[in-house]
Amino acid sequence: MPRYEYRCRTCGSVYEERRRMADADEPAVCPDGHRGATRLLPVFATIGRGGDDVPSGEVCGAPVAGGCGAGCACHAG
Repeated sequence: MPRYEYRCRTCGSVYEERRRMADADEPAVCPDGHRGATRLLPVFATIGRGGDDVPSGEVCGAPVAGGCGAGCACHAG
């Protein structure tokens, strides 16, 4: 059974819960008993070749985690 991440609208608690895929978007109850927690969208990243001029694992010469600067090829007109 897949795990999904939820955030409670009342207390802000973020937690994981195992649920059937069919029930993934149904409102959940947080560990503190509050109803109406919503599912968070999964966040993921990939690292790969950005082109011949960008080394693998970098975006515009900046590490992927740091983002790129305004002077890089991504922002060139």
